[in-house]
Formats: sequence, C-alpha cells, structure tokens
Amino acid sequence: MGHHPGDPMHRCICHFTGRVQGVGFRYTTRNLALQYDVEGYVKNLPDGRVELVMEGPDREMADLVQALKRKMGSFIRQVDLNSDQPTGEFRSFSIKH
Repeated sequence: MGHHPGDPMHRCICHFTGRVQGVGFRYTTRNLALQYDVEGYVKNLPDGRVELVMEGPDREMADLVQALKRKMGSFIRQVDLNSDQPTGEFRSFSIKH
C-alpha cells in the first residue's frame, strides 16, 4: 500500500464507548488497521472506553472507522472523533497495554 507523496497526513483520535472492552475490540482494530494505510495504536482506557489514535490520509482513517463500525457495531454505543496535527511518531500500528 503506502500513501502517495503529497497525500495530506492527518491525526485522528477516536474514543469508542459501549461494551468495547473484553470483546476482542483491540485485536479486531489492529487486524483491520493493518489493511489500511494508517499508523498508531489502540488501547483500553480505565473508564471503560477504547482509544484509537491514528495517523494517515483522511480517507484511509475514515474507511478504518467504518470497517470497525461494521464489524464491532453491536458493541459500540458512541464514537467521538477529534482531529489533531500529525506528529509522525508512529512507524506501525500496535496495541498499547
């Protein structure tokens, strides 16, 4: 894959609310993320939400969120999305513990 030079890179911070811990959510997210041109991480938060931080072209990030909603939608009650400036700190996509 790989993005084309000149594709604007952005950072997206997503918080998933619902029954999203203990249902394989992070592993599903990582497996899906590997199919898209994104880097970042997914992790459980102490308040029961799951945080997804990723950088990549907008289209790739949006497609990943849509794929997640399709696959894990029965567990997700709410998705909060925030954009930020990309830092370029990620080299892959991982699960943070």
